[in-house]
Amino acid sequence: MNKILLIDDDKDLCALIQKNMLQEDISSDCCYSGKDGLIKLKENKYQLVILDVIMPGDDGFAILEKIREISSLPVLMFTSKDDSASKVRGLRTGEDDYLTKPFEMDELKARDISLIRRYTYFNQKDVLPETIIFTYKPTKSKMDVDLRKFPRYSLQHLCMA
Repeated sequence: MNKILLIDDDKDLCALIQKNMLQEDISSDCCYSGKDGLIKLKENKYQLVILDVIMPGDDGFAILEKIREISSLPVLMFTSKDDSASKVRGLRTGEDDYLTKPFEMDELKARDISLIRRYTYFNQKDVLPETIIFTYKPTKSKMDVDLRKFPRYSLQHLCMA
């Protein structure tokens, strides 16, 4: 099961998001301050952080900078600010996506799933196997191929043959 970290001071919104994410088989932890969120992030393994911009204490941008010092997890930020400057600041600070409040829960779920999919797929250690075994029908002989010895374009041509 994938797991996300919600950092937002709105407890009702966090509970609503948690409930909806469970429908997508995604569990979540909620923190109501950036400081608590950073502690949770260091203690647990997550696939996504959802971070509110406007919170008491350090704002979401300051928390995002601290997250980027310790993690490359995708971060979706949301806020009631709908100005271009906030979006640009977040993107330049390291956010991966931005959603303005109010938002549709289906859109948030779709964005979360997309970010998790990209993060988990591109962070796999072995996307391609090191060896492929080919079986030839006429002779039923097998041949081991070490993919590290072939450039990527050769493998594409081999697969098309």
